[in-house]
Amino acid sequence: MTNNLDTINQVITTVNDSLWAYLLIGALILCGLYFTVRTRFVQFTMIGDMFRQLVDVSPSSGNKKHISSFQAFAVSVATRVGTGNLAGVATAIAVGGPGAVFWMWIIALVGSATAFVEATLAQLYKRPSSESFIGGPAYYILHGLHNKWMAVLFAVLMTLTFGLSYNSIQSNTICEAMHQAFGFSPIIVGLIISAIALFIVFGGIQRIAHVSSVIVPIMAIGYFILALVVVIMNIDLVPHVFRLIVKSAFGFEQVAGGGLGMTIMIGVKRGLFSNEAGEGSAPNVAATAHVSHPVKQGLIQALGVFTDTLLVCSCTAFMVLISGLYNTEGLQGIQLTQASLSLHVGSWGTVFVAIAIFLFAFSSIIGNYYYGEANIRFMTDNKTVLTVFRILSCGVFVFIGAVASFEFVWNLGDLFMALITLCNLIAIVLLSKYVFKLLDNYRGQKRRGIKNPTFCRSDLPEVAEELEAWE
Repeated sequence: MTNNLDTINQVITTVNDSLWAYLLIGALILCGLYFTVRTRFVQFTMIGDMFRQLVDVSPSSGNKKHISSFQAFAVSVATRVGTGNLAGVATAIAVGGPGAVFWMWIIALVGSATAFVEATLAQLYKRPSSESFIGGPAYYILHGLHNKWMAVLFAVLMTLTFGLSYNSIQSNTICEAMHQAFGFSPIIVGLIISAIALFIVFGGIQRIAHVSSVIVPIMAIGYFILALVVVIMNIDLVPHVFRLIVKSAFGFEQVAGGGLGMTIMIGVKRGLFSNEAGEGSAPNVAATAHVSHPVKQGLIQALGVFTDTLLVCSCTAFMVLISGLYNTEGLQGIQLTQASLSLHVGSWGTVFVAIAIFLFAFSSIIGNYYYGEANIRFMTDNKTVLTVFRILSCGVFVFIGAVASFEFVWNLGDLFMALITLCNLIAIVLLSKYVFKLLDNYRGQKRRGIKNPTFCRSDLPEVAEELEAWE
């Protein structure tokens, strides 16, 4: 059995390296730059508007089930801010060297424009449902591109990637952290996580949104404060850390990774896993929000990328690099993050990271599940199918992640991430012309002094018939 898994793992690794090295990295960067230029640098010029959307109160339709802008932001950040921020960043540094952090920053800066485009499209093509709205890439591929087979392909990939594969990664990291800090059995921890997750997801998007809106601010603020304390305690080393990151990023100083190509590849991989810009995940929750203009959720999701990579990922990166433990053989993933923090603040640092990763990764599990559910609902209304998916996502695959190897769950996640991202990038490039028109509409209203821009389908007559939620 072990030999079979090793063989499968080797095949997946080979396919991953080919996809990432020759296709996906170039596509991500080129698309991000294209969207940045065409939106006139929206991720930089409209930062103030991004923060204002967090407290946006759009006109109510009388439906108390509607999801607010902040709740949609919280659910999307819940999936972004997770294992990738604590374990993924540490792994990137251990494998690709300090320069991997630089490429994580780059993919976040250009990727935020991509996130803006895909979230705005999700809002534009969303559909009314019994629980708020529903939408995402499968919906804008079907109703925007009128391509059913591609929409179904995306829905299947999305369900497999987030609902199943990514949840095994989150569970694997939680169990590693708990075993390192408290010696808990992965089997027991896996069973407990499965039980709690199943209870929450059977409550629907309302319960998921409520839990995420509570957990996400607490965990993000707490982790940021601790990282800030560590940086202040070692303020004299900060210039050295920046120099180390930049030198390694361009191959001037080789550390652990063995080459510039590896540094870029691992940085972009872990950056995308963390912030999900262009992956097509966040649009699924962006579509659920009740807002007066599609651009508002585009801005919200662009801010989510900044929050994830430039804030939380940087916290982990600085703690690991300041510790100097990233060259230690055998240390990677969450164990490296725990060891680094313990060096700074003592043995309780290991416990803090274990608790933090539980909150980060658990919120990702329930958020990932919802992404899968949204795409299951796209393919079928059969309640039995949805129930089976809930059990597989938050029961079976959470438990599999608890007992599987670190390498296997991450390699499987990378493979699905590459496939789903390529599918989504093709769609948003083809549909982006409508986003540029929406952004011009939004900016035009702001210039005329309208504080709360609104949109109705008659503002975009060429696709008006496909816009059910914008009457």
